[in-house]
Order: sequence, then structure tokens, then C-alpha cells
Amino acid sequence: MVAGGGGSRGRAAGAVPGGGRPLIITEDPLLLDDLLRLCAAAGAEPHVHHAVPGRTADGAGATGWDSAPLVLVGDDAARRVRGAPRRDGVLLVGRDLDDPSVWQRAVEIGAQEVLRLPDAESTLVDRIADVAEGAGRPALAVGVIGGSGGAGASTLACALALRAAKGGERTILIDADPLGGGMDVLLGGESAEGLRWPDFAASRGRVGAGALEESLPELHALRVLSWDRGERVVVPPAAMRSVVAAARRRGGVVVVDLPRRVDEAVAEVLAQLDLVLLVVPGELRSVAAAGRVAAGVRMAARDVRVVVRGRCPEGLDAEAVAGLLGVPLAGEVPVEVGLPGRVAEGEPPGARGTLARFCDGFWRRALGSAQGVPA
Repeated sequence: MVAGGGGSRGRAAGAVPGGGRPLIITEDPLLLDDLLRLCAAAGAEPHVHHAVPGRTADGAGATGWDSAPLVLVGDDAARRVRGAPRRDGVLLVGRDLDDPSVWQRAVEIGAQEVLRLPDAESTLVDRIADVAEGAGRPALAVGVIGGSGGAGASTLACALALRAAKGGERTILIDADPLGGGMDVLLGGESAEGLRWPDFAASRGRVGAGALEESLPELHALRVLSWDRGERVVVPPAAMRSVVAAARRRGGVVVVDLPRRVDEAVAEVLAQLDLVLLVVPGELRSVAAAGRVAAGVRMAARDVRVVVRGRCPEGLDAEAVAGLLGVPLAGEVPVEVGLPGRVAEGEPPGARGTLARFCDGFWRRALGSAQGVPA
């Protein structure tokens, strides 16, 4: 169902080996100062050598050419690195923007990229921070949006997150709808300790993935980023982009509850999602409204699919609804009569019943497809 990289998406999925400490090879004191500063900004403590580290008596790597998750080779040290075993994660770093021979030196040492400071500082901080955090494959990110008012998108988003967490996936549920009732409320955790969206409104650039996860309320084995009860209803697009990127960085599953109005901030979220589920009640007026929502979402999202909620009394089945919208069908969720009462009594959506079974089936297909397993 969903395109994605292979392998497990559990908590330690895809972690880069090497202890998170990059290796710096340079004798240029000014370049070394810059690289140490950027490592500090990324939260990494590097090893520093003037040449390729030697080997121990048993032939194992010392402090790292083989084991470091990232190697930063200064322009001055490229000749001293020639002949070292080829490996991934080697970057050639320097300052001279007008040196045409740099590409030849990069080829000679097997560098994957050439980065010039100061222009590439933000890129380099990101790369260093990734290895410091042990970042691997990004999370499978699924957005849920209502095709009309009262479609049940928040309920489905909550249930999807709950079932993913119960299945053992590292899960973050993000409430991107400032005018909704609050996903923490739906999960019965409005008073739980942790940060809410207003705490991240000033975020710019990179947000630490580990710090984000640890700062959020933990409810039913998943982390939730919701809104507080204050008056702030706007999060700048840059902050929205940074926070969602951080949530994805450590793997697992990210579920985002989306508002129906696609503004610049929502477009930033849509661009990072692997799949958007458009929830449409089985009635003609809802289908008509959903067509307008789908048109806006498809401008920014890479994959949009429809979930039909309940059967349409006008004689339209789920396939027909998907056909009218021009959107592939992700599935049909039967109306669960007792669900609103159970939620009112404190049971989170997706704890049991037909909604739970739909979500379990969805994750089997979506995660199986992401790992290259036939649905």
C-alpha cells in the first residue's frame, strides 16, 4: 500500500553503527575549529586525527575509519587519506569554493559529498546530528483528514496510533488541527505532563528527535503532540516542518491528524507524509465536500487514498465513492454504534471493535508494503 524502504521500523531500526561519534581528519586549525563547533551544535563528540587512524595489533580499526558512522575529511588531508579502504559516509569538507580539483580529490578518497563552509554548515550539522542520534530509516508517516465536517478523521487518527503502538511500533501522534478538540483529550490525557504545540512555535532549523520524543506526554504507550487550552492557534510553517521531521527521524510510525483547510503550515506537513487517508462518510453531500478537500491535499501530498466510513444510503458503495473522487480506496470502516459511548466513558478509539480490526489490517498492509512484503 505504501512505498518505503525495507527493513524493520521498530525502535532501533536502521540505527547507524559506530557509537554516534564522527571522525574528523584534518591538520587545518581553522577548519578543525569550524568542524568542532558544528559537532557541538549537533550534540556529537568527534574523534580527531591528522590522518587515517592506525590499526590495533589484532587488525581491528582503532578509533575509526572502519567503525565511525561519519568521516569528515578536510581538504588539507585528502592526499593522506588516499588508499584507505572504501566505505560509506565519507565527506570532503573545505572552504575554497573556486577549487575545481576538489572533485578529483573526492573521487580519489571515495567521498560521497563535497561540502564547502560556511554555505553548507546547516547541511553538515544535520548529517552529524543524524549519526549522533543514531538516525536510520524515517518513520512511516500517515496523515488523516476529514472529507467533511464530522467525518471521524480524529477518531481514526487516534485509533491508528493506538493500534500501531499496541503492535510494538514506536509511535508519535501529532495533532495538526488547532481548532479540533485535542488529541490528548480524546486519549484521556489532557492533564498529562509534557510539552504542547505552543512550546514549539518558535522552533527553527533542526529539532532534536530524541529530545522531542522525551518531552511529549506518553499516553497508552505512544507519544502525543497536541494543543494546550490557551488561545494560540497558529504554528509557523518552519516550526511545523521542523517538528514533523524530528518526529520521523527515529523510525517507527507517525500519525498526523490534519485540518481540512490546507494552508502553508499544513502543506509543509503533507510534503513529509508517505500517505494521506481522506475519511469520507458514506453520503452524497460528504462526497461532494470531500472532492474539494481532495483537490487541495493532492497539490502537496504524494499519495492520497480514501477511507469510506459507513455505507451510503443512496446506493453508492465504497468503490463508487472512490471513483467519484478519483482517489484510490484504502478501505471501508463500518459505523461502530457503541463507540461514542465508550469514548465518553474514557476508552480510547481503537481499543477494540471493528475500528481496531480495520486499523490492524491497515498496518499489516502498510508496514508490510514498506518492508517489501506483499500485502
